Amino acid sequence: MIHDIPLGREVAYPSHYDPGLLFPIPRAQARDEIGIDARALPFIGHDRWHAYELSWLDTRGKPAVATATLEIPATAPFLIESKSLKLYLNSLNASRFASADDVRDTLIADLSRAAGAPVRVAFGLPPFAVSDDAVLIDTLDIAIDDYGPPNAAHLALDGDAVIEETMRSELLKSNCPVTGQPDWASVRIDYRGPKIDRAGLLRYLVSFRDHAEFHEQCVERIFVDLQSRCRPQTLSVEARYTRRGGLDINPWRATPDTPLPTPGRDERQ
Repeated sequence: MIHDIPLGREVAYPSHYDPGLLFPIPRAQARDEIGIDARALPFIGHDRWHAYELSWLDTRGKPAVATATLEIPATAPFLIESKSLKLYLNSLNASRFASADDVRDTLIADLSRAAGAPVRVAFGLPPFAVSDDAVLIDTLDIAIDDYGPPNAAHLALDGDAVIEETMRSELLKSNCPVTGQPDWASVRIDYRGPKIDRAGLLRYLVSFRDHAEFHEQCVERIFVDLQSRCRPQTLSVEARYTRRGGLDINPWRATPDTPLPTPGRDERQ
């Protein structure tokens, strides 16, 4: 089914509104491969999309432009393939709507139908993230020679004492499973538990470099591997992928009852 996606091949520019352009992909198969029981997810979370190129016509044919934030719950049975989302949003360009609220209602209905769960839509984008005390592990002076497949064996503990810390890396890279094109992201890991070895974590994240998997699946794999190998009491994993086709995605997965992360964008977004 994945090869039916209109990605990596020439696709006609949509000339009219067409919700049929949305291509949902079941999450179940990838979750089975990772060892996630879809009936009892070990995490909460969402996939937050930022749309930079949204436009439509008013009732007199005058164009309107906007940005939007779309939020798909991790409990949705389907993720929405990014190229299809871009094509769908482009299909609004030549369509007339009575108001911006009508556009938002249309987006909510179409995206919720494709995802199989309620999707939140709001006009506008979150601000750029404010720097904080997160530890940047990319500055570690270490040698790395493992670029895939993702190797959870790199993950280890650095002592038994329970701590709370936030680590981040700008070096997460994976590849599109259809075209092989690179996907770039920063990743932020908040946890409470035995101290995670930073060098091992960096080697693990870099081992995604030649791996082909959708963004959402990569984040779920990181979450599950950290839970299994490092046994944190609480864990939050958020990746902020760079923009492609007027869209960027920010998947977030966390242990239940974890507060929502403050929405934000990186400089590379």
